[in-house]
Amino acid sequence: MADRHATCAIGVMAKAPQPGLAKTRLCPPLAPAQAAALSAAFLRDITENIALAAQSAPIAGCIAYAPSGAEACFDGHLASGTARVLADGSPPMPPDVQGFGRSLLHAAQAMFAMGFAAVCLVNADSPTLPTAILVAAARALLAPGERVVLGPAEDGGYYLLGMQRPHTHLFADITWSTDHVAAATRARATALGLEVVTLPTWYDVDDAASLARLIDEVHEVAPVGGLVPYAAPATTGLLDRIKPAEYPRRAAQ
Repeated sequence: MADRHATCAIGVMAKAPQPGLAKTRLCPPLAPAQAAALSAAFLRDITENIALAAQSAPIAGCIAYAPSGAEACFDGHLASGTARVLADGSPPMPPDVQGFGRSLLHAAQAMFAMGFAAVCLVNADSPTLPTAILVAAARALLAPGERVVLGPAEDGGYYLLGMQRPHTHLFADITWSTDHVAAATRARATALGLEVVTLPTWYDVDDAASLARLIDEVHEVAPVGGLVPYAAPATTGLLDRIKPAEYPRRAAQ
């Protein structure tokens, strides 16, 4: 096993892929069972993508999961060697860290406690994220100097946040699920005196329009801004089986 003190952990913020719990914002256009299956496919692809990135940089893959007791729900849905850490936000937290920030901070603290030199938190909504972006994030965090790495999402949030220490202030007083989460996080990092390395913007799959975009993307896998999207074979195979392409169009009518 690689030396954790010279390795970047990349942890996927993951809900158990169960109907009614996972990808609920995609219901409709998907049925709850379809959404849960899509969540499982995303987890497979994202963790396999992390494993592929680990061939080019010192990276260890993890999932930071919730709820407590759901660990077995991920069996068969993860790349080999993916570690599991609970990230339900249950430990005591500063009063200004609320909502999803509690789970994010819990995940960062748990992975740093495992001895890793750096930690990236990534979402479970971007199965085609280019592998090169994960490699770039890890290399930036493992280089000399102190910094934060931010992967902004098109909706104003972020798909990746990387750090070299579990800075509580990065998660404090953030209004989650809004279009200024990335900007607020950047401001927190700046207030801490940290350099912010900004990655290329990517998108989340969390509504009918982004699902339609994903369907188009996985069948073309064309470079986007010079970056090659990850092929996401598990997601592609599932979408071909459930054939949801018509649903986003119906939702838009």
